[in-house]
Amino acid sequence: MRLNLIASSLAVAGLLVTMSVTAATPAPTKEATAATKRANEAIYNQLPFADKTDFANAHKGFIAALPQSIIKGEKGNVVWNPQQYAFIKEGDKAPDTVNPSLWRQSQLINISGLFEVTDGVYQIRNLDLSNMTIIEGKKGITVIDPLVSAETAKVGMDLYYKSRGKKPVVAVIYTHSHVDHYGGVRGVVDEADVKAGKVKIYGPQGFMEASVDENIMAGNAMSRRASYMYGNLLPANSKGQVGAGLGTTTSAGTVTLLAPTNYITHTGQEEVIDGLTYDFMMAPGSEAPSEMLWYVKEKKMIEAAEDVTHTLHNTYSLRGAKIRDPLAWSKYINAAIDRWGNDAEIIIAQHHWPTWGKDNVVNLMKGQRDMYRYINDQTLRMANQGLTRDEIAAKIKLPPNLAKTWASRGYYGSVSHDVKATYVFYLGWFNGNPATLDELPPEDSAKKFVEYMGGADAVLQKAKTDFEQGNYRWVAQVVSKVVFADPSNKTARNLEADALEQMGYQAESGPWRNFYLTGAQELRNGVGIGPTPNTASPDTVKAMTPEMFFDYLAVHINGEKAGDTKAVFNIDLGSDGGKYKLELENGVLNHTANTEAKDADATFSLNRDTLNRIILKEETLKQAVDKGEVKVTGNSEKMNEMLGFMDNFEFWFNIVTP
Repeated sequence: MRLNLIASSLAVAGLLVTMSVTAATPAPTKEATAATKRANEAIYNQLPFADKTDFANAHKGFIAALPQSIIKGEKGNVVWNPQQYAFIKEGDKAPDTVNPSLWRQSQLINISGLFEVTDGVYQIRNLDLSNMTIIEGKKGITVIDPLVSAETAKVGMDLYYKSRGKKPVVAVIYTHSHVDHYGGVRGVVDEADVKAGKVKIYGPQGFMEASVDENIMAGNAMSRRASYMYGNLLPANSKGQVGAGLGTTTSAGTVTLLAPTNYITHTGQEEVIDGLTYDFMMAPGSEAPSEMLWYVKEKKMIEAAEDVTHTLHNTYSLRGAKIRDPLAWSKYINAAIDRWGNDAEIIIAQHHWPTWGKDNVVNLMKGQRDMYRYINDQTLRMANQGLTRDEIAAKIKLPPNLAKTWASRGYYGSVSHDVKATYVFYLGWFNGNPATLDELPPEDSAKKFVEYMGGADAVLQKAKTDFEQGNYRWVAQVVSKVVFADPSNKTARNLEADALEQMGYQAESGPWRNFYLTGAQELRNGVGIGPTPNTASPDTVKAMTPEMFFDYLAVHINGEKAGDTKAVFNIDLGSDGGKYKLELENGVLNHTANTEAKDADATFSLNRDTLNRIILKEETLKQAVDKGEVKVTGNSEKMNEMLGFMDNFEFWFNIVTP
């Protein structure tokens, strides 16, 4: 039986940011050019570097430093290195190879440790991509967003206990459905205590479905692109990865997941948690499909989840994701201002540092509100004037007050790619020009472009002149055509890499820098085959509904190969999964719940635990059949035939070359 083929793809299907790969190829070694030095130096005259308010806030309430020991997993693998970014020192001027604004942001997010936000509220920062917040109540503590990995979360809890004394965890709250906000939950609580009712877990409506579903279907492609976005293939140094803008990087430990015991379902839902009053506000479809904000009345504190941070966020993630709605995002922030702005004295989020003082809180929220609204409205204004996606992105500029506000800078998202996403959100990929309706694919068009431009040598000669003039965007764009026309052209690959490298050195966005520098590295050295992310942890697999699993199987079907085949199967998962009919026809695998076919080719009966073990590659379907864990009636060879039509997704596919 070949169901283990599917499991190997599931291993990279899920929650993407946990990837950690040691760079297998040399780092870029070239220096910043004179053009890059001039561009970066000019940033100092454009932004208010003399304003040190964020640094004061990031240090405020410091209690204890993070442990400096490397955190390792059970097999000795490095989960988190707290010294990885020690080269980024507060007060140092940016190196020539780093945008000064991004360098400033990296200095801020490297301010690490346990901090007191207000009486009874604590945050652990820079022990992972996200923060972990701890609120002391009457009987114990409530933990908000327990990081990416169980290993880092446990170290964070130990640091808190060392400073504040051992207190029982009585509640966990997930702000939203991204892995850096729940993955370390087993490092915080014991599942037995949750089942016994000693610990309540709160989450927004739709949390479990969103936490598993958002990245499953395109998981392999998203994971590969995430290796670019988070700089996992780059060394941490001034010519490589300096942070992701939202945090430094992601831990690489054990991703865990425990389902909420209590759901927040509507705005205005009020819960008393360990003696404190939480007023919840739903924000689905903002930064995550399932997300919520809240206000702790006794603390006069807004918890903004990830909707109000100290950066322009992604309304589209460069790793690939469904586009987020900037208008809805803006309206949620506006509603939060209206709901809590008159009373709040503090605002925290699960990234970056808090803001204190009523006026400061409201000003931060208004700036973030207006930033997302501006991107939405101005994109639509120009689109209605006939401008296309790329034209709008090239033309739009934030108004001066927003542009010079540090929290509006594009350290994680960017105005450019958020605008492009907004255009596609409303109008799709087509720009209306019929010449672009059915363009040749990249490799074919590249060969024609190079031929029309007089051949590779002519293109490269002109591109070298443009490089010397600092026209790196154009050099990368045009030389990429030569590379796609002939990927063996080493001169072209190196010239494109040089251009991408300088663009990376100039980038203000952490993900943009990481994309550029990773692309340069792979052009020079090829794709380095490293370990792939194994994010389909047992908890994640258990959280998949049968519908999700069958939909994911369907994505693997090679429709051309299976086009003339018909097969019908009954799958009986018993009392914990129900019955499903699977039909393979016209190259498509459909499933129907709560039914079975009388004329099925074969029926497979197994429980959900057995299915989980097969998905997790703990045993094959054949082994399960031999053990009697799976009962088969009918023609089991039809299942083998169907599984033979399923593609296995290779992780290390090419990106900067055909």
